[in-house]
Amino acid sequence: MKSLAALLLVGMLILWAELPTGSAWSCPPVRITCTLANPPNWCYTNRQCPRHKRCCQTFCGRKCISRPSPYSYG
Repeated sequence: MKSLAALLLVGMLILWAELPTGSAWSCPPVRITCTLANPPNWCYTNRQCPRHKRCCQTFCGRKCISRPSPYSYG
């Protein structure tokens, strides 16, 4: 019973760590990828980014990006 409670606590902590920081936009889709086998990642979670930015997969690694304009999804 204790292990179940511990497992639930860990699951809740993981979900809490990945909650958005108040903005309701998602990362833009990535249509091309770079040829590097291990592209550099400048962030791993949204908490590592400045306010109003998100850690998103880009064409070559993860980076903190600002909200894309509504016309860039074309």
